[in-house]
Amino acid sequence: MAGKFGELVPVGGGDPIPLLKDILIIGRRESCDIALRFKNVSSHHCTLFVKHGYWFIRDENSRNGTKANGKRLESEKRLDPGDILSIAKHEYEVSYEPVNLGAVGPPPAEESVVDEILSQSLLERAGIGGRTTRRH
Repeated sequence: MAGKFGELVPVGGGDPIPLLKDILIIGRRESCDIALRFKNVSSHHCTLFVKHGYWFIRDENSRNGTKANGKRLESEKRLDPGDILSIAKHEYEVSYEPVNLGAVGPPPAEESVVDEILSQSLLERAGIGGRTTRRH
């Protein structure tokens, strides 16, 4: 791997993008750590960061969105080796070794699951929210 922290390999061919530090801003601007000069990429599109030996991605309110394995990000998401990261419509395979980034034991829990649970009311979580009951 070219980058100390891994690399993003363009799906369909192209030069891999080395991940040279543990926090990277991806966007269209030259000032970004990874500059993707495509019109559909926002100026500050998303942020990649290492936590507990794994890469995570967070969309920065981009116009055309960020996806991990085809699913649009609602909050931060862990990226495992081999996952496909889509920035606007541009796809990259995430390539890195968690153990080289300090990972020990199983991968950390996904915060997005916690966020999803906390975003629901108690009635929705119990499976009775959103229903209308009729009285006879």
